[in-house]
Formats: sequence, C-alpha cells, structure tokens
Amino acid sequence: MSLFHKKSSTDSLNNAVKLITVAHPNSPISEQFRTIRTNIHFAGVDQELKTIAFSSANQSEGKSTVTANVAVTWALEGKKVLFIDADLRRPTIHQTFGLNNNHGLTTILSSKADSIELTDYIKPSGIDHLSLITSGPIPPNPSELLGSDRMTTLIKNVSQAFDLVVIDVPPILEVPDTQVLSAHLDGLVLVVREGQTRKAAISRAVDVLKISKTRILGFVLNDHNAKDAGYGYGYGYGYKAEQGSK
Repeated sequence: MSLFHKKSSTDSLNNAVKLITVAHPNSPISEQFRTIRTNIHFAGVDQELKTIAFSSANQSEGKSTVTANVAVTWALEGKKVLFIDADLRRPTIHQTFGLNNNHGLTTILSSKADSIELTDYIKPSGIDHLSLITSGPIPPNPSELLGSDRMTTLIKNVSQAFDLVVIDVPPILEVPDTQVLSAHLDGLVLVVREGQTRKAAISRAVDVLKISKTRILGFVLNDHNAKDAGYGYGYGYGYKAEQGSK
C-alpha cells in the first residue's frame, strides 16, 4: 500500500502490558474484554466504527492494557485489525509484542518522501488477523505529527485496508496529542481506574473531548472490585462509569 502521493506544486514505559487474552483466553478477565468488544459493537449500530482510539484522563490508568487486549479479541473474532501505537511519548506496543521499534509511526509521519510503502512498516503480531504499527523513535514534536495531514492520510488509507484500526493514544489531560487526533476518528473509549481516577479528571477529559467534537463511545472501568476479584473490567456509557470511580 503506497501512501502520500504528493500532488504537483511510568510503569507502562518500563513494563510491557499483559496480553491475558492470549495467555489465558478462557479466563473470566478475557471474557470481560470480549464483553467490552461486544458493547463497543453496540455503540456502532447507527454508524460503522472503523477507527477507534483508547485513552485515559491521566497516566497509569491501564489504557494500554485495555487497548491491546480488546484489539486481540477483535482479531480472534476474525476481524482484520491494525493496532497503532500513537502514544508517541510513552509507547508500549513494541514491548508487548517483542518487536524492534527503530521504525514505526514517527518514521512514516516525519518522512520527506513523496510516497511511502506502508507495508514496510506494518508488522505481524504473531496473532492471526492482528497487525501492528509501533510508535517508532520518540519525536520532539508528537502533537504536530499526530495533527499533520500525513496522519489524516494514514488513517484514511489503513481504514480502507483493515476491518478495524485500533489506536492507543496518550492520556487526555497530560498532553494535547489526543485532542488533535481524536477528532479524525470514529470514536474514543475512555479508560478509568477505580480508586485512582478522580471524578473531576473524568469530567475535564470529557470536556476536552467535546471541544474537539470527539465521539465518546463509552467508559472502561479498570480494576473494578479489585479487592474481591483481583483484576477486573466493566464497561459503561455516558457518565455511569464516572459515578462509580473516585
């Protein structure tokens, strides 16, 4: 696939997220991720969802874990999925899947070439139907890259080649990157960590997304009932998840 035909004239950083849907596909937690996948499908009844981002209000709230595992469940369902690491400040995909990150999204977006062969940058995940674009080297200007015309062109092209494009984007309140990119996507899922994410942070994150006219598909409540279950997830719409967080 050729792109860009120029017309004339903290923790997740150091430790890879866990792919429990691969290691333990029949576990209750894997079933919860499949439930999240199904509920996102329901959110797309009136409008087809091809490009979906996952984010959080702040760092270390589990967004990369959720994004990776939900992407896997879509691939295991038989969807042709492209998983893009657009968290250009704290990337994790290459660690999760054991890949080299010398080239990736930042290489594509910063290239001065008139045309780029995208297949050179799409990497196999080792899981059927799931392909990856890692972040590439961390750039000095992530917001500019994600808001560039090249990023818009990239999203348009890959959404035509894949059933779903799943994107891990930075925390909304930490940097402007997500606000810049999310307006060009079909929707965004907000990950909330129970016992950590403040209601005020969720409210501010929602306000920021509304300003950019981002479609919020729902909330994933991470570590739900953690004292009883150890590790769990719930999915909600609107502000129901916010009311259950702290």
